[in-house]
Order: sequence, then structure tokens, then C-alpha cells
Amino acid sequence: MIEVKNLSKSFDGNEILFDINTHFERGKVNLIIGQSGSGKTVLTKCIVGLHSVDTGGILFNNEDVTKYNSQQQNDLRKQIGMLFQGGALFDSMTVEQNVMFPLMMFSELSKAEMKKRVDECLERVNLEGKNKLYPSETSGGMQKRIAIARAISMNPKYLFCDEPNSGLDPQTAIVIDELIQQITYEYNITTIVVTHDMNSVLEIGDNILFIYKGHAHWEGNKNTILQSDDQYLNEFVYASEFMRTVRKNLRSQ
Repeated sequence: MIEVKNLSKSFDGNEILFDINTHFERGKVNLIIGQSGSGKTVLTKCIVGLHSVDTGGILFNNEDVTKYNSQQQNDLRKQIGMLFQGGALFDSMTVEQNVMFPLMMFSELSKAEMKKRVDECLERVNLEGKNKLYPSETSGGMQKRIAIARAISMNPKYLFCDEPNSGLDPQTAIVIDELIQQITYEYNITTIVVTHDMNSVLEIGDNILFIYKGHAHWEGNKNTILQSDDQYLNEFVYASEFMRTVRKNLRSQ
């Protein structure tokens, strides 16, 4: 479990986050949603330690990591898996080398043990036998699955995903959503996903935090978000024509 307590953050006197209080549960897919510029990414970077906080605390299993020294921060990062928006694979490395990269950087496994772990992770994302391919030889959906395999290679306790469906067609996006959900439940990970994808919200949103202009404005889940009468949340949720049709159908029932 990750808890955020009274967190505020500003840059050059411009306050971005205002007294955020929230929590992200273990074994659940926790989503952060909101308009561009609302503070979602800043909040995530504060949680993983890429930004310092001005005030407040961030607790990983009841320990305030904002007070960690550099060695403690490095140890914590070994427990965190990251899935970046564009996949962030190394073009000059094979699939196997990409997935093995965190193991080479942070683990003390032998080469044979690392190879075994890579094979396990690729099998888990249904890419067994693709070890020797290069990213350029794979599709966008495969690249996201390779990135997921890399993110879980260190058996993380925490998984952070930044717009995991960005650039994917709807069918492939569903596959990635289901994979993130399955891995979260299977390994009992605390997963945090930053997303604009309403399909993700409605399908895998166990816990949902809506950030509005730097404030933790609304919290709920996929079962309650469509019933909210909050003006700002509804403006976000029903921005697309498809979601406006969904709302119309709900009201007619």
C-alpha cells in the first residue's frame, strides 16, 4: 500500500499539487485520471522519488520515503517496475537484452539465472521465443508487452504505468489492460496507472483518483464513476461522443 499525506508541490513558485491525500491499495489496479496539466504526472514522479515534495509525506508500507537517504531510495527503486508511455525500449538491444537490463543493473543473479528469469517474463506476456528479435521487428502491442516483461523482471512490489495504451488500437489496448490487471492480481502488486483511456477506467479501475487543477477532486471505482454528479469529473468522463452516448443510454434505462 502507498499512502500520500498532505502532499504539495510547486515549481518556481507555481503550485502544481495542493494538499493531496490519497492511497493506492496493494493487489489493485489504481488509476490516476484528469485533464492534461492537472498534475497527474507530477504526482506520480513525486511518489517514485523523481521529484522532491514541498510538504507532506509518501508512505510505502507505513514508511515515509521522503525521509529516505540516497541508499534507501536506491533500494526502494529496485522494488519498483516502470512501464513508460512509449515503451522506452533500447532499439540497439534485442528483446532478451531489454528485459535483462534491470537484472544486469540491480540484481546479483548469474547470467544463467538472468536468462531463466527473462524467459519466465516473456512467457508471462505471451512472447516466448521472441528473445532474439529487435524492437523494430515487433509491433506496437508487442513492444508494450516487452516493456511489461522488463517492468516485472525484478519481481517488483510496485508497478507504475504511464499511459500504457498510448498509440495502440482499441483491441490491442484491451489486451494490455487485461495483462496489467492479471499481473497485478497474480503477483499482488500495488499498481498505479496514469491514463486518459476511458475504456481502461471502466474495465480495470479498481480504485480511481481524479485530479482537477492539482487537487484530489474525486475518488471512487469503475462501478461508481458513471453515477457521479460531480460537474468537473463528468466533463472529463463524457468528453467523447462515445461516452456521451453511454450517458444517454444510462439515463434512458
